[in-house]
Amino acid sequence: MGTALVTGVTGQLGFYAAERLAARGETVWGLVRQSTVGRLASDTTLPYRPIVGDLLDEYSLLSILEEVRPERVFNFGAQSVIPASWTQPILTAQYTALGVVRLLEAVRRAVPHCRVLQAGSSELFSEADRSPQDEEFPIRPMNPYGIAKSFAFHTMRAYRSRYGQFATNAIFFTNESLRRTADFVFRKVTRGVAEIVAGKRKQISLGNLDTIRDWGYAPEYAALSVALLDLDRADDFVIATGEGHTVRDLASSAFALVDLDWQKYVHVDTSLVRPSEQVPIVGNSAKLERAIGAAPRVKFGEVLRILLAHDLRSLGCAVPFDSPSA
Repeated sequence: MGTALVTGVTGQLGFYAAERLAARGETVWGLVRQSTVGRLASDTTLPYRPIVGDLLDEYSLLSILEEVRPERVFNFGAQSVIPASWTQPILTAQYTALGVVRLLEAVRRAVPHCRVLQAGSSELFSEADRSPQDEEFPIRPMNPYGIAKSFAFHTMRAYRSRYGQFATNAIFFTNESLRRTADFVFRKVTRGVAEIVAGKRKQISLGNLDTIRDWGYAPEYAALSVALLDLDRADDFVIATGEGHTVRDLASSAFALVDLDWQKYVHVDTSLVRPSEQVPIVGNSAKLERAIGAAPRVKFGEVLRILLAHDLRSLGCAVPFDSPSA
């Protein structure tokens, strides 16, 4: 059916996009670094073919595009851990911002008719003055990661206007899956609750409990992003559930599912507290639904059950609630 190149393919959105593309018959190449390819070489279950390259190296990108000649490129590659973006701001800018310029320049030279999707972030709207946020909201990031994503967002729009490239921005609000690590608060909570039930730990340390996020399901978001490159024209789209929940909601709901009082097990660590946004960071996917006839359907409660059930089972614990399949 075609050929696609996916960057960030070892992360959650990149992996699920590759899986979706492969399921519909496309040949999928996954961009990986030299240090990673050896670990993947013997894995015959991957939905993609690993190919060595780096968003820091424009020559490797150009060489890969000339070899593979994809019809679609999905750029999920980034340094995406927000606290790390403060300790590594230059590296974050190199990968998350300038990596997009390198990629678009390589596409423009090697495969100018190739369609490109850039993974954006709700961190673009950190200083929003009202909620929910949509594609027309002012871009006001508050950390190096969000700033780099802002650069990437505007670069995509500029190349679309200047060169007529099919360059689509998918502005992903927070999303979770079984591939998410405990570096991120949602999986930190579900894994922590499971370990408490299993008797492996006594508490979870969290930061600001009042922070509000719009949590969706990464496999669904990846499928929606694939559909965006099937459209007749490139554009900018928010992908979000439209529901906001606090970290306190997350903790209390997770512990309630295993019949425990969350306040006995959650410790607020002031070193983890980040300033809360002035308004809830919640997205409006109306434009997406008009364009492709679909929007996120897997909401907070279902995502929580999927992840918590998996983490409980992985530690040999019973699951005391109905859980949807992953």
